[in-house]
Amino acid sequence: MTEHISRTSSRLQIGMVVGESSGDILGAALMRALRQHFPDCEFSGIGGPRMLEQGFHSFFPMDRLSVMGLIDPLKRLPELLKIRKFIKRHFTEQPPSVFIGVDSPDFTLNIERHLREAGIPTAHYVSPSVWAWRQGRIKGIKRSVDLMLTLLPFEADFYREHKVPVEFVGHHLADEIPMDVDRKAARSALRIREDGPLVALLPGSRSGEVEQLGTLFLKAARLCREKRSGIQFVIPAASPERYRQIHHQLSEFVDLNVHLVQGRSREAMAAADVALIASGTTALECMLLKTPMVVAYKMGSVSYSIISRMVKTKYVSLPNLLAGRRLVPELLQKAATPEALSTEVLNYFDHPSQTESLRETFADLHRELACNASDRAADALADLIREHA
Repeated sequence: MTEHISRTSSRLQIGMVVGESSGDILGAALMRALRQHFPDCEFSGIGGPRMLEQGFHSFFPMDRLSVMGLIDPLKRLPELLKIRKFIKRHFTEQPPSVFIGVDSPDFTLNIERHLREAGIPTAHYVSPSVWAWRQGRIKGIKRSVDLMLTLLPFEADFYREHKVPVEFVGHHLADEIPMDVDRKAARSALRIREDGPLVALLPGSRSGEVEQLGTLFLKAARLCREKRSGIQFVIPAASPERYRQIHHQLSEFVDLNVHLVQGRSREAMAAADVALIASGTTALECMLLKTPMVVAYKMGSVSYSIISRMVKTKYVSLPNLLAGRRLVPELLQKAATPEALSTEVLNYFDHPSQTESLRETFADLHRELACNASDRAADALADLIREHA
């Protein structure tokens, strides 16, 4: 049925592959935006439920690509290679007007390179962190894509330096999150009293992160409470498994006023005066919510020794990377002690004018990233399609 549609339809064909739920969100929004340029275009490849609702034809369930860690991908490697081989063959035999890999670079860049060598225009949406580590990957990316679509402006600068065609389109979260955050409504939704200082603790979404940071954050919270007796804490657990893990850790901190909730991390950050968070994409969301933050991370000493040698950036958190300077504290490895973390958290309460200035800087960065990302990406892709038509 798929081959019949592809070979007989005169409509413009667009190939896409996404490998996880975040890519599905981006892919569905991009499909809507591309139809503003090509109303009758057809999409096929691998997509998730949101894309299927938009009429996407998926050759395989998206969740077959959603593998994490080191062991699971190895177990699934034969299946993944078989899927990738099918995608290459299908789009080589029935060339689309453009092929778009959405994130999942370990899977999609190989497809993009193969199709580009076959004369098919290719694009990649969401840059891998090549600017931060394993920068040698840029050579392979340059051979794989006709256009890189980046979410962050400094990513685009990196690609321009390496002569890779690139378009900064903005970040979908910056489009989604409003400029003005209603903290009172967020506290009400979480059933947390409106008055008094509130700190959100976000020790990560993975078991290992919570194991390393959960108790550490709670010790820092205890020190904060010793200096500010009325302080409250909220912890949004990323999953039922993390909820149980954090609940177990809380058994040693019954003296703390901690509100543990399932999910709802955005509401927790919006409600808080300050957030103590694990380094990662949460920092960007926290920044867009205009919530001052302290960023921390700990991992095994061997892993840290290896990764620290590979990372080429001065900062690890996105607010600092976007600003090109230290906006928020970053406490990593041995520097992440309960004493240091609590000092940095309380510093925001002790210096309200500086804290308010930080929120204004966050708002400026938000405006820089809010570019109607899907529309800008679709505009750039439409130009690419017409250029190769």
